Amino acid sequence: MQWIADVGQKLGVPTTTDIHAADEAAMAAKHVDILQIPAFLCRQTDLLIAAAQTGKLVNVKKGQFLSGESMSHAVDKIRQSGNDNIWLTERGSMFGYQDLVVDYRNIPAMQQFAPVVMDCTHSLQQPNQSSGVTGGKPELIGTIAKAAIATGADGLFIETHPNPKEAKSDGANLLHLNHLESLLIELCKIHDAIHA
Repeated sequence: MQWIADVGQKLGVPTTTDIHAADEAAMAAKHVDILQIPAFLCRQTDLLIAAAQTGKLVNVKKGQFLSGESMSHAVDKIRQSGNDNIWLTERGSMFGYQDLVVDYRNIPAMQQFAPVVMDCTHSLQQPNQSSGVTGGKPELIGTIAKAAIATGADGLFIETHPNPKEAKSDGANLLHLNHLESLLIELCKIHDAIHA
């Protein structure tokens, strides 16, 4: 955790990490700016309350098994704990057993409750592959990001790595670091054109 805090201080950027249990919230809050609730834990009341009680911004990823509208319950639990610093993240819905599909209607649906971030990399995961290793379609990261901008997402979440094949996690759906700058320039141009 101190390593993440050091990166944030050195680069002057907010930092985040997932928390998976209620007792991790206060510990992580000492080192990061944003506590992230993983999609598969987005309905865990004790975890949401513990994150809320730190006063940190809480980013809740929408479960692949939920509609955008149903995320109102997670938001209510955080707000009722005295914290209005909330983001919601769209990261796709399960379609069968081996694919995620993004339903862009979830962005405006969730914006009724909180700002919405589009997770452009995890939404391209292909879990439950016969190899036992999650697959992905990183070539579509730009497509997901452009569509998210067009539908009014408040932010983008893009995981990147200098060599995705060597990444310790999610390598199959990471953007190669060499492509990040050009993608961000293109996305800024699209955003400016839409909001001109």
